[in-house]
Amino acid sequence: MSISPKTALLEEFALVARALSAPARLSILEQLAQGERGVEALSEKTGLTLANCSQHLQQLRRAGLVTSRRDGKAVIYRLSDAKTLELMDLLRIVAERNLAQVERILRGLSGGENLPEPVSRADLAARLAEGSVTVLDVRPADEYAAGHIPGALNATVTDLDQVLTTLAVDGEVVAYCRGPYCVYAHQAVAALRRHGLNARRLEGGLPEWREEGRPVVSGER
Repeated sequence: MSISPKTALLEEFALVARALSAPARLSILEQLAQGERGVEALSEKTGLTLANCSQHLQQLRRAGLVTSRRDGKAVIYRLSDAKTLELMDLLRIVAERNLAQVERILRGLSGGENLPEPVSRADLAARLAEGSVTVLDVRPADEYAAGHIPGALNATVTDLDQVLTTLAVDGEVVAYCRGPYCVYAHQAVAALRRHGLNARRLEGGLPEWREEGRPVVSGER
């Protein structure tokens, strides 16, 4: 029995929605938002087995959310386009606005504190030009080395003590991490504020900053 064009169209839309329905696949998308990766690197970053990671990647590719290329024998994956990143962020926005459990989890990350509103990317760019802000990249060192906001310091949440003495008590610190699903910036801001620093997080993360055509540099901390 044939189905109507409307039903066929909705089936394709549902294919994309189903691809977003597994936490593991959202974790893979978060990693690919940092830059293209091979299966082995994605497996290591997400904690998935190689076989499981490959299966999830196939689901994402069927839904058109990721694409791939060959590099010798290796298959390298990347996000299909900027719309995938926008879709990831929209999913976050809807969940934060409508699911009470999301608010409870985020509040728990900040130690129960009401954190200030995030800094917009345009505002951060202006403050960087003025030299009136310190930027802190709280992603792992390898992700920082692959690309970061110019002038950003690098320290993971567990290593914040290494940079505390370099931060001016009367200055402002803006922390950022991987993007829509990253929680490191929430944790870092809460920790810095407990030390008496004026800290806020960046709206979005490095992927959104880069997508707007803003400068990104590479190199180790």
